Amino acid sequence: MKSKFKITRADYLKAMRKARRDEEIREHLHPVNINRVHKSKKVYNRKRNKADLNKDLPYFFALSKLQVYSF
Repeated sequence: MKSKFKITRADYLKAMRKARRDEEIREHLHPVNINRVHKSKKVYNRKRNKADLNKDLPYFFALSKLQVYSF
């Protein structure tokens, strides 16, 4: 005879977490992080400021080249 498998509380919680995670991925198309700390936009952040500056760089260089050739 086969021995019966007893579902423990840990097994139940693990299965529920996996099901909830799969549902989030299906709904949002990527894993959702719940525990991330919210970063304030008002606090100085050099990395974010430099990233914002780099977004405008190609247009900045195009304008500077036009000014150089106009001399």
